Amino acid sequence: MELEALRAGIDAGEIETVVLALADMQGRLQGKRLTGRYFLDEVLHHGAEGCNYLLAVDVEMNTVDGYEMASWQKGYGDFVMRPDLTTLRMMPWETATVLCLADLAWADGTDVVASPRQVLRAQLARLAERGWTANAATELEFLVFRDSYEEAFRKGYRELEPGNQYNVDYSLLGTSRVEPLIRRIRNSMRAAELVVENSKGECNYGQHEINFRYADALTMADNHVVYKNGAKEIAAQEGMAISFMAKFNEREGNSCHIHFSLADAEGPLFQRDRHTFESFLAGQLAYARELTLLLAPNINSYKRFAVGSFAPTTVAWGHDNRTCAFRVVGHGHSLRFENRSGGADLNPYMALAALIAAGLEGVEQGLELEPALEGNAYVSESRPRLPPTLRDARDLFAASDVARRAFGEEVVAHYVNAATVELTAFDAAVTDWERVRGFERL
Repeated sequence: MELEALRAGIDAGEIETVVLALADMQGRLQGKRLTGRYFLDEVLHHGAEGCNYLLAVDVEMNTVDGYEMASWQKGYGDFVMRPDLTTLRMMPWETATVLCLADLAWADGTDVVASPRQVLRAQLARLAERGWTANAATELEFLVFRDSYEEAFRKGYRELEPGNQYNVDYSLLGTSRVEPLIRRIRNSMRAAELVVENSKGECNYGQHEINFRYADALTMADNHVVYKNGAKEIAAQEGMAISFMAKFNEREGNSCHIHFSLADAEGPLFQRDRHTFESFLAGQLAYARELTLLLAPNINSYKRFAVGSFAPTTVAWGHDNRTCAFRVVGHGHSLRFENRSGGADLNPYMALAALIAAGLEGVEQGLELEPALEGNAYVSESRPRLPPTLRDARDLFAASDVARRAFGEEVVAHYVNAATVELTAFDAAVTDWERVRGFERL
């Protein structure tokens, strides 16, 4: 949506509310609902304040220690949410409402460098120095439940009713059971200016996927967070619930496969410059373990990495091989690689920043691409494994010189602390698994 269209809509009374939103560390939208007139008169030119604790809390919004940028000692002050007018769009699942995403700055105008959108912008700037841009597509899987979010909460997230009672992967009959919900999400996203390609069923009970056309990396990350938030809101309005947990149960997890390619002024780069393509992909392999934290940021993320689950365990690449962490697909202008490590719980800004950082390191070091893995990567004994736990991934990221060169010490320390916060909370929790095994028999 152009600014003049926003002005006209507000003047005509067709637009009442502007949602100004930032993406937090978990990739969630946080922000304010503003009256349209106030947005035009005040926020458009000056921004709006938000408490800096939004980038220094855990997933439950608890204030925690260890963050340099925000703390009780520093008084939890404000940062400025600066509207990015290129992101203006209708939110058709809400009444007379427009969404605008924000970049974050301090009062002196400097960037909040640990903000996910700023982290990705910094990596895109590194690409731009070479005359390159990044194109990407993120494929999010999710589980549909017929329980509302409130019912699921009251049940303790147990004995929920999935949207489907059997594997509906590619099944037109099975997916028709929840087509009213999926159709509304597809159409709403199209009205919000996302280019929808298709939807399909997946393997787990009630599991589905909606795919969107690729875009430049920043636009794709923006679209990703808008879609994820909107899909949940629409499900709630329909009295249902959607979960993007990486691994809800022992069946198939929810992935976020990322398709990635580079372009320059002449167009797609990989098919014209095989040397760059191979070095960039070699960087993915070389630094995948060190940067896994940015694709698998939660305790639950690592439950996906299971043999025979279509989620990878092995750091390898192959031609159209879904057992590998990296799958090379397409030909000609569409040549690209797919990173299969991330779950649907990832932060798209951080994940895409990780792919760019690894690829640039591969190019700068002139890394050579190892031969493609043939056959079943799950049983390969010659290739390294993805880190099996958040603790392992955190320690690899904390020790990574590549991460420090790419992101800087402040960003590395910020996201290492986020992982430590999650680990500390989990280590203190007593799980249902422990109660079942130990209540009587131990």
